[in-house]
This record gives sequence, C-alpha cells and structure tokens, in this order.
Amino acid sequence: MLAITNAQKKFGSKKILDGISLTVDRGSIAVLLGGSGVGKSTLLRVLNNLETLDQGTITLDGEELDLKTINQTHTVGMVFQQFNLFEHLTIAENITLPLEKGLGKTKKEANAIAQRLLEKYELGDKGNCYSAQLSGGQKQRVAIARAVALKPKIMCLDEPTSALDPLLTTHVANTIKELAQEGYIVLIATHDTELLKKLPCTIYLMKDGKILESVSSAEFATNPESFPHLVQFVSGTI
Repeated sequence: MLAITNAQKKFGSKKILDGISLTVDRGSIAVLLGGSGVGKSTLLRVLNNLETLDQGTITLDGEELDLKTINQTHTVGMVFQQFNLFEHLTIAENITLPLEKGLGKTKKEANAIAQRLLEKYELGDKGNCYSAQLSGGQKQRVAIARAVALKPKIMCLDEPTSALDPLLTTHVANTIKELAQEGYIVLIATHDTELLKKLPCTIYLMKDGKILESVSSAEFATNPESFPHLVQFVSGTI
C-alpha cells in the first residue's frame, strides 16, 4: 500500500500541496481530479523525485519511500502528459535504452522485452517506427510500455487522455484497468471527468492544494448528491 501523509509543498508563497493525505492499495487506481494548478501533477512529480516535499511522509508497504533513489530502484514509473519519447530513437529503442542503461540488460534481453511489450500493447509492427509516425494513442501506449518495462510498483500517469478522442480514451482506460489488475498501484492526475466513468477508482477532487472530497467511482455513480463539490466539477460549475 502507498500512503501519503500531510504532503506540503510551496512554490514561493503559493501552497501547491496543502496537507494532502491518501492511501492507494496494490491493484487499485487513485484519480487526482481537478483543474490546472490544483497540485495534482505536482504530487506525481514528487513521487518521481522531480519535486521535493517541504513536509510530509510517503510510505510503501509500511516503509518510508526513499524518493532520492527512485532513479536507481525504479519503484515508480511515470507516463508524462506529452509522453516524452525520444524522437531520434525508434519505438523499440525508446524501450530498450532504459532497460540497458537502467537495469543492465543485454541488447538481446532488452530487445526481447521490448518486443513482448510492444505486442502486448498492440504495437508489434511499430518497433522500427519513430514517434512522429505514431498517433497520440499509440504514443501513449509506447510510453506506458516503456514505464512497465522497468517493473515499477507504482505507476503515475499525468493527464493520460488530454489529447485523445473519446474512443482512444476508452482504450487508454482499458489499459489502465489492466495495470491495476496486474497489481500495480496506479495514480492518475486528470481533469477529464469522462475518464471517471470508465475506471473503477477512488476519486480525490482537489482544489487549492487540498482534497475537497474523496469517493469511489462506484459510490459516486449511485450516490452523487452526497458529493456536491464533485457534482459541480463534473457539471462544469466549479
């Protein structure tokens, strides 16, 4: 289980994270929902050691998570909003490079893992392509495959459907559900309320660095009147 307790972060005088606390079990999905600037992406960046907390603790299975060693332990995987694929490398090389440099795999081992993942994500014939030749949905799947290749325990996805049409959003939602079914702890930062309808998840509605409301997607679907702030956000009135 991932447990974040009293996470606080300021940029200058502005509080970006203001006492955030939440837990996510293995095989579960947490959706950090809110508009721009509410702190949801910052929390993912903290988990990936791209930002540091001013205060708070993060534990994994009861032990404090040493975020300074994330790049060595590969405990946390990150899929960025803009995918961050290397445009000068082929799709296969985007996956094999971190395997060789990060995990010390041989070229043969890395190629075998990359091909297996490309086939899993229906990209088996795209290994020799470059990112410019792929659609947004295909780039998203490559980015997920690259993160999965390093076998993290936690998967973070920042705005995974921001550039996708409704059909591709459904495909990405299915991929995210598969990650949870495979035992990953999944955290998603998004403003896309349509994604909530496609995922079994816990929703954390954020505003001004705080969690306003939290509820399972199933409970919100059956009892929305108990969560007025979330209803307002979904309807576009907050």
